[in-house]
Amino acid sequence: MTLMDAKTWTGLVYGDGWTTPHGGDAAVVEPATGAELGRVGVADARDVAAAAVLAVRAQREWAATSFEERAAVLRRAGLLFEEHEQEIQDWLVREAGSVRAKAGVETHIAAQECYEAAALASQPLGEILPTAKKRLSMARRVPVGVVGVISPFNFPLILAIRSVAPALALGNAVILKPDPRTAVSGGFSIARVFEEAGLPRGLLHVLPGGVEAGQALVGDPLVPVISFTGSTSAGRGIGEACGRLLKRAHLELGGNSALIVLEDADLDRAVSAAAWGSFLHQGQICMTTGRHLVHSSIAEEYVARLAEKAERLTVGDPAGGRVALGPLIDAGQRDKVHALVTGSVEAGARLAAGGTYEDLFYRPTVLADLPVGAPAFAQEVFGPVAPVVPFSTAEEAAALASDSEYGLSLGILTGDAMRGLALADLIPTGIVHVNDQTVDDEAVAPFGGLGASGTGSRFGGARANVEAFTETRWVTVQGEIAGYPF
Repeated sequence: MTLMDAKTWTGLVYGDGWTTPHGGDAAVVEPATGAELGRVGVADARDVAAAAVLAVRAQREWAATSFEERAAVLRRAGLLFEEHEQEIQDWLVREAGSVRAKAGVETHIAAQECYEAAALASQPLGEILPTAKKRLSMARRVPVGVVGVISPFNFPLILAIRSVAPALALGNAVILKPDPRTAVSGGFSIARVFEEAGLPRGLLHVLPGGVEAGQALVGDPLVPVISFTGSTSAGRGIGEACGRLLKRAHLELGGNSALIVLEDADLDRAVSAAAWGSFLHQGQICMTTGRHLVHSSIAEEYVARLAEKAERLTVGDPAGGRVALGPLIDAGQRDKVHALVTGSVEAGARLAAGGTYEDLFYRPTVLADLPVGAPAFAQEVFGPVAPVVPFSTAEEAAALASDSEYGLSLGILTGDAMRGLALADLIPTGIVHVNDQTVDDEAVAPFGGLGASGTGSRFGGARANVEAFTETRWVTVQGEIAGYPF
């Protein structure tokens, strides 16, 4: 069975079927070649409003079903992600510009998110409270109702399913607005998986769209929770809107994560980890290693080895063979990356490798000798760029790593793991990896950042997911009606 070729993507997925969108349609473009892979429907505010009404209606019955039924749907979804991994990976390669290994990570984690969500359905969802009266007092977690999920283009499958799966498992309905540039791999593939898994109609709505659809989803009174992954600037706007509307916003935003390389680190392994952290998926990852802080005693050799590795990495069409880096998502992203690189060179940085492009293929780039205020060091690049700055003491490294509005991920490479853990305590981030680079994700682990990187760990693991997608209700029960003075 083929999962997705039986559908026309110019329709929008409502949970009760396919419908003609009000916003027209848009091309699905392969960034590596510029070829049109198909067309997808584009949602507007009317589509969002209609989906919300249907979702509310379906959610009440879904929340009342047995946890066993909900878990069974999630387990089948996980199996379907595994069964159809090759087909979904093909879309990730062509639509998102993913190399095959990265696409494989996405389908693997998508399946794991569904399996973990299946287990989440049977987690204890409350506690017995002490009470001064003769009654039973409980704090009970109940579904929020309808969850709005807004997901980006870079890891389109993972960054959607990590909210969709636990929200559904806990008894909610979901309206998913994927980035229209990756609407198939990050939206319609999920819809088809859950359709085949037997999810009742009306519970999952996939509505690709732009700013209008996103604003409508955030503003809809029937959607009390928004789960957003994307840029810090967009996240600030969503957070402000949700604050005015008194609804919850789970915001996973940008980053400029530091990798600290201490003088006792194994340099061969450190350079390999650093290259992976900066160049995986062309640097288009929120956790990408954006700042390399290297002890001054090894910094020169580190730059030379990293530049040599960057020069050897292959860049090209990931659908055409084995390459290390594919294309950036579009010309706008490429031009932003290149402006940050050239601006840093103008500010005094030395271009040790890369700094050039052909079409959307940007060479892995290493920058050395740059001031800490240089654009590519101070800002999130979201491209395959590794800026290197030396330090002399651990205290200086901690100060440099902390000197950022972002606080997502941190990597520390050292021959003494306990020394690395002690250093990590000086640097505020939501994620720390001692003796690893900054990019990692597991379905069982809490994920999120501080400061401009978001509102903390809002995804991953049973506790974070329950807190994200349920409300706490105080419930008391007593045998007879209480008596009062009047």
